[in-house]
Amino acid sequence: MDTPVEYETKIPRYCAQPAQTQPVLRPDLGPDRVAAIQMVGTKWVNGTVLHYAFLDRGGDIGGPEQLDEVRHAFDKWKSLGIGLEFREVDDPADAEIRIAFIEREGSASFVGTDALTIATTEHTMTFGWKLNTPYGRATALHEIGHAIGFAHEHQNPFAGIVWDDEAVYTELAGLPNEWPREVTFHNILRKLSKTQVAGSAWDPESIMEYGFPPGLIRKPEKYGREGIESPLDLSAVDKDHVLRWYPALVARPARLEPFQSYPLQLSSGEQADFEIVPTETRKYEIGTFGQADANLVLFEERDGEPRYLTAENDSGQDRNSRIGVRLVKGRRYVARVRLYSAWGGGGAALMYW
Repeated sequence: MDTPVEYETKIPRYCAQPAQTQPVLRPDLGPDRVAAIQMVGTKWVNGTVLHYAFLDRGGDIGGPEQLDEVRHAFDKWKSLGIGLEFREVDDPADAEIRIAFIEREGSASFVGTDALTIATTEHTMTFGWKLNTPYGRATALHEIGHAIGFAHEHQNPFAGIVWDDEAVYTELAGLPNEWPREVTFHNILRKLSKTQVAGSAWDPESIMEYGFPPGLIRKPEKYGREGIESPLDLSAVDKDHVLRWYPALVARPARLEPFQSYPLQLSSGEQADFEIVPTETRKYEIGTFGQADANLVLFEERDGEPRYLTAENDSGQDRNSRIGVRLVKGRRYVARVRLYSAWGGGGAALMYW
């Protein structure tokens, strides 16, 4: 995805996002419960340390300077003060995000926790054009936005965009994208569910927005006449949304003691963290209780860093998250619980025994 000038065309190359997983939910679930589950979707639990590794040294789009642009993009997201951490590692098997530079594949990233479904020998993020340009740097920010759980902004159902479908298909079938119709539909024309977007308004300045030339949009007429400029930086709304999902971690987690129930006084999307330091080595059970949909994720501290150990998600099922795991005496573990929905009246709690 070089710049529009380099390609001598009015449209740039675009990110071709892979299909995102959707939870399979029972048809009898109430709409509020469904909405809460879909809103949290593939977001990471806050406090996750996301490790990234490069599978090559710039591939066929450039040299090591391309890697530096990706590092700078991770740093820019982190500089907002979010609760996620980003760490570069050498071994791809230790990384949740694995990055390759392959021109023929273009630029793309799996969304959020979908990266965990990909074999550790395969990439989860690709870059198909040089990143040491303003548009390339924006691309790096855009793909990392996908990697932490955000979708394309122009597919926001609140945008009110009415496309000239055939004009879009024709434009994207040509250079430089050369997309088949199904890729164009998935990445541009398809509307997201209202429960999949973080706000109730469209942000055309979002880094998750594509730029479009005039003539592809029928409504709003302004964008049909003028097109949409390609955003080159994080917008104010981007910053607000990412801090809403991943606020800064300001306190050490509360200590979770065996056989003691701890209430989860959370709203949808909120999270509670607990520290576990077992006094003996054995198999333990860690679980939620009550009428609530929750994602329970357990981390083990290694060399001062929490590393993902295991997880259980009970969303949309009339049961609770339950993890059976061997814990080692004296080691420090962190259990993080992200609440999707409290669908019953009795609240929810966490316990380990």
